[in-house]
Amino acid sequence: MTVPIPTGGLGEILVSVRGGSEAFAALSDRPIRKNTPVLVVDMASARTAIVVAANL
Repeated sequence: MTVPIPTGGLGEILVSVRGGSEAFAALSDRPIRKNTPVLVVDMASARTAIVVAANL
């Protein structure tokens, strides 16, 4: 998480793609704090990921 996800809002994640990183908007059912590892579980659109906090 590079931008935290507030309740009912959008955040931002960085995803490793083809040797680089790309930023995607992120949605979640629950708030997620900045720097929390996340798992992408679905895509809402081409640039918006649905995520959950990863239990590492």
